[in-house]
Amino acid sequence: MIRSREVPRQRRTRLLGYVVLLAALLLPAPAYADPLPTGTDVDYQLGGNRPVPDHVGIVVRDRRSAPAARRYNICYVNGFQTQSNERSFWRRHMNLVLKQDGKPVEDSAWDEWLLDLRTPSKRTDLARIVGRWVTGCARDGFDAVEFDNLDSFTRSHGLLSRRQAISYARLLVRRAHAAGLEAGQKNLAGFDGTTIGYDFAVAEECGRYRECAAYVEDYGDLVLSIEYRAQDFRWTCAHVGDRLAVVLRDRDLSPSGVRRWC
Repeated sequence: MIRSREVPRQRRTRLLGYVVLLAALLLPAPAYADPLPTGTDVDYQLGGNRPVPDHVGIVVRDRRSAPAARRYNICYVNGFQTQSNERSFWRRHMNLVLKQDGKPVEDSAWDEWLLDLRTPSKRTDLARIVGRWVTGCARDGFDAVEFDNLDSFTRSHGLLSRRQAISYARLLVRRAHAAGLEAGQKNLAGFDGTTIGYDFAVAEECGRYRECAAYVEDYGDLVLSIEYRAQDFRWTCAHVGDRLAVVLRDRDLSPSGVRRWC
């Protein structure tokens, strides 16, 4: 009787490695957008579109708006809280809204409900919903996406944790990259978002709260600074205006509101 010779385990492992490597080489590489440009100004137009001055190379607009022509466009997505005008949508997904004593937990400053990030299944379901919006941003021609309210757990009355927020953020960053978009960290100064794949940061009122240096430490020049008070704007221009894109806007971000640059 002739016995079949078994392939040695080492050889089988090597062959399997070759197969995996070949498969990886044959897969199409993700088409990432160009990186956030530096040395140019930013305009923050979430409250409505308006003409873009020639010196502004970066524009941030709501996901329902069209990107600006011949600019680097960032799509605003509220990834961790609900928009105040989207209550009807989230009432159909109330199991994904954070509640305390049966009532939605609210960020009263912005009239927004917090999303429930407490379990892996909820985070997956939320990432699926927000991921569809991200895909829409890419389809519309945006170059990047900023996910607002990474720090929502600090307003959750202890119901959410930092770890849960970061685990969910990692899912959102993956969705952005899969869609060919760069991903921007919004809020939570001192957390190095590059460790989970964030590409740049949007630092809202970093001058007011003296947080600009924390963002610069993690992202270098890839930080966009948005201020809403004139005194904070002057401080930010004086301290980081030679390095970062800084804009002063009215708090409503209205199309005819305040708009100044360093």
